[in-house]
Amino acid sequence: MKVLYVYAHPEPKSFNGALKETALAALQEKGHEVKLSDLYAMKFHPVLKASDFPERKKQDVFKPFFEAIQASKTGAFAPDIKEEMEKVKWADLLIFQFPIYFTFMPAIMKGWIDRVLAPGFGFNPVTNNDYDTGLFKGKSAMIVATTGAPKAMYSEGGAHGDLNKHMESITHCIFEYMGMNVLPSHIIYEVSLMSRERGAEELEDYRHRILDL
Repeated sequence: MKVLYVYAHPEPKSFNGALKETALAALQEKGHEVKLSDLYAMKFHPVLKASDFPERKKQDVFKPFFEAIQASKTGAFAPDIKEEMEKVKWADLLIFQFPIYFTFMPAIMKGWIDRVLAPGFGFNPVTNNDYDTGLFKGKSAMIVATTGAPKAMYSEGGAHGDLNKHMESITHCIFEYMGMNVLPSHIIYEVSLMSRERGAEELEDYRHRILDL
């Protein structure tokens, strides 16, 4: 299996860093091919901008959706976008790992989605039934996330509400919209207060989850 691991955390020595390294080792142990997009290490630019489209069709006014559709036909995206698109095309499975910031992904991860999973590339903007015509059919996606708050706060009836429901804006409205099969998310709660012993247990649990893919 070909796996693209899209990772967003600014500190390599963090628990998230250990999770990522655990996953990469387990994937390689199973003989999978792996490519890593470490967004902070890459200094990935998260802001959609006019220079993303070096062969713009409309110079007088910037219409990102229109330019993305045109660029999807010609391949005229900025080099950093094209590089990530090639990884996505190559992959059978995309794993997105990030800490939860205000019940959502970090801005750098959202920026990767905005710039890379462009209209015309990930979905057909012409149809009215995109969930059936997503261009990534045959691919799978999975979220791996950590929280600082305890699970009770991110559960039904908790202060923040069910985190899995929050993430449907990603799993359903992005991944399934683009035709991907969504695997159950792997969420680790209350990482900010985690003991070393529990951390080791969580890493081992995640290792087995990856080995069982």
